[in-house]
Amino acid sequence: MGQRYERIEGRILDFIERQPVFFTATAPLSGDGHINLSPKGRSGTLVVIDELTLAYLDFGGSGAETIAHLREEGNGRITLMWCAFTGPPKVLRVHGSGEAVFRDDPRWAEFIPHFKEVDGPSARAIIVIHAQRISDACGFAVPFMEYQEERTQHAEHFGRKSDEEFAAYCEKKDHVGVSLDGLPALPLPLPARTD
Repeated sequence: MGQRYERIEGRILDFIERQPVFFTATAPLSGDGHINLSPKGRSGTLVVIDELTLAYLDFGGSGAETIAHLREEGNGRITLMWCAFTGPPKVLRVHGSGEAVFRDDPRWAEFIPHFKEVDGPSARAIIVIHAQRISDACGFAVPFMEYQEERTQHAEHFGRKSDEEFAAYCEKKDHVGVSLDGLPALPLPLPARTD
């Protein structure tokens, strides 16, 4: 039976920190816009800031639908989800409001130290989530899966780029500055870092 929680603490915090992958979902306000669902991995890219605030490092390499939906006026809706692929079954969701903190935002320097182990040229935003509903479900239908190891290709590929090369990459990539539905996404040219 599912349960609601007031805060991210104790066994809920422990569960989040043990999962190697999570999913993030957003949607535009328009009823015919594209819903976005993205898997997120890479150890060290998600942190719990406090009992009601999480943040993850947003990297280049894909579109910017999440950023666009969070930037849309009157929107900001986001859900994070974790599944237990090992151990006792559980699905945990955090529904909330999110915002993208860009590299030229004064808060960038406040948040980026949380990601010092994974920071690099391809860090383009920090997604901050303010939890409004924290709940779990049974997860009985989630299969057992064995975690093997982190993939290193993303970090290696973008680790070879300078900040200037990464900014040029963002300028050329489709659906980075503008979402699939034409919403403003990542500011281009890519802002310089403030830290």
